[in-house]
Amino acid sequence: MEIERFLTNTDDPDLIPQIKVDLKAANVEALAKDFPRLIGPGLDYTTANLLHRQLGQLRRQIELKERRTKVALLGSFTTKPLANLLDLFLSAGRVRLDLYEADYGTFRQEILDADSGLYRFQPEFLILATTWRDLGRRPDMSDDRHAVERKVKSEVADWKSLWRATRRLGCQIIQNNFDAPPWRVLGNLESRHPASFSRFIEMANHEMQDAAPPYVTIHDIDHLAASWGRWQWGDERYYFHAKLPCSPAHLVDYAHSLASLIFAQLGLGKKCLVLDLDNTLWGGVIGDDGLGGIRIGQGDPESEAFAAFQRYVLGLQRRGVILAVCSKNTESIAKEVFEKHPEMALRLDDISCFVANWDDKATNLGRIAERLNIGLDSLVFVDDNPAERSIIRRLRPEVAVPEMPQDPAYFVSALERHRYFQATTISSEDLERTGFYRAAQARQAVESTAEDLEGFLRSLELVGHIAAISAATLERSVQLIHRSNQFNVTTRRHGATEVQAMMDSPAWLALSVSLKDRFGDNGLIAVLLAQADTAARTLFIDTWLMSCRVLKRGVEQYMLNRLVELAEARELDRLVATYIPTAKNGLVRDLFAELGFTCIDRQNDGQTRWELALGARWQPLTHFITEQP
Repeated sequence: MEIERFLTNTDDPDLIPQIKVDLKAANVEALAKDFPRLIGPGLDYTTANLLHRQLGQLRRQIELKERRTKVALLGSFTTKPLANLLDLFLSAGRVRLDLYEADYGTFRQEILDADSGLYRFQPEFLILATTWRDLGRRPDMSDDRHAVERKVKSEVADWKSLWRATRRLGCQIIQNNFDAPPWRVLGNLESRHPASFSRFIEMANHEMQDAAPPYVTIHDIDHLAASWGRWQWGDERYYFHAKLPCSPAHLVDYAHSLASLIFAQLGLGKKCLVLDLDNTLWGGVIGDDGLGGIRIGQGDPESEAFAAFQRYVLGLQRRGVILAVCSKNTESIAKEVFEKHPEMALRLDDISCFVANWDDKATNLGRIAERLNIGLDSLVFVDDNPAERSIIRRLRPEVAVPEMPQDPAYFVSALERHRYFQATTISSEDLERTGFYRAAQARQAVESTAEDLEGFLRSLELVGHIAAISAATLERSVQLIHRSNQFNVTTRRHGATEVQAMMDSPAWLALSVSLKDRFGDNGLIAVLLAQADTAARTLFIDTWLMSCRVLKRGVEQYMLNRLVELAEARELDRLVATYIPTAKNGLVRDLFAELGFTCIDRQNDGQTRWELALGARWQPLTHFITEQP
């Protein structure tokens, strides 16, 4: 199949029969590898459904390497078309959907009946696909402001009671807010009158966002409706004839938006935006046109478009997206633009990794991933040059490469539509991420000149803090649980509800670790969850994970020493831990052996079980971290 042609012509109906032919090709393995690249938010409804059928054929022919996730989809409308498209978009991230779909309009019954199929299914995610029609209360035209506010609070209280009922599932809830219908019986007065329906919906949406606990993510369906146009989104024909929540044309984006939230919760979102420079961040070629010749800033439409794109990118950086540069340029000339051009929104301090040379970009993307200590599949590469995009797609298939338009005025929308950097929470660590990576490079510079490891670690002046996970650190801890892949001994993805239950249980230790040094604060960098069995006098380590940016700092030894102290305080005799291998966590295969544990079981799948005896034989491990007073 001409993959590149399809990627740039997803609305071309002539390609649809070609897809069907090529999916019957002999080289099914190669096709399965390339298939996710065909799936993107620009698909029309017909092509998306065709691809979903072909996905089913692929799965029957070959066992795809897909991580499974259990999702319950409960709605007040016909959910099957949405479910099919959700399955398609999850498959693009190598995730296989195991679906539980409730009967039409029975979502409240499913939640409130503890013996329903929902509770037997035990999902990881529960999607409450609601619409404005599910509002149980409506304002009367005679209601004053206070009466409307009381109805809003009563409405949200009902939804909160449903959320509480699902806590026994221990799953993450994704619930729509309410999309306002396009008609306004009060006309222009809708936005002012206290009892207008659209104003009521707006108030309810804000109240729900504020009331949502960490285990509830509010899916902003109202924004989708507004983005597409409310009359187009809420085409009533499809509700009256098929009980669909919106026009089929927009179900594709609906499903893509839901999939992006699931990816974010699973830790599969992208982390780093890698940018080309010439004709991507500014118009022109800096090496030829010089500092005064490139187009950026005020004065003409093209210059203003590049400036607007930079401001958008800067906004991503401010909320925690790592920025990198990958450009064929002389480094000193390229950096001069960031340092001296008055119209640049982006500055060198905003860039965590700057690579400008004359090597090929595929090689340089590998260097960027290595320097930032993240996977290639965490990168999004933006380049105006279609030839460069094509090369990266072939040589670095793990890297996401969005198709970019020729007109820079559409750069923001071209990147935004993919939802690569979907956020479900924003922590203080997210806001400081660029500083973390700049400090990491300063540490690397010191490490390269140190004579030995001990001298280097002492020079860092490390200060740590181990504490029970609290309400203030719960969201960041859960975020780390879902994002950490390399230093993660079991890769168990506990949600906020589960971690909260551990925090509340006297049998569990739910610990977070923060670390800082003379170069800066690393923030919350590790989580450890362990359950005590007093009858067996054993502390079982369920989850042990750490951010890779603090590797080889002695954090493992520091954490184990504290864990032993806490176990002995409970009069326990041993620690037991499990290593479950994944494609990414080979880094910690020998962690427990290095920490002095003894292997007590090995499975054929590579899973191992380890024991550490406590008591007089245990000696604290050496590290150079001082406990924060």
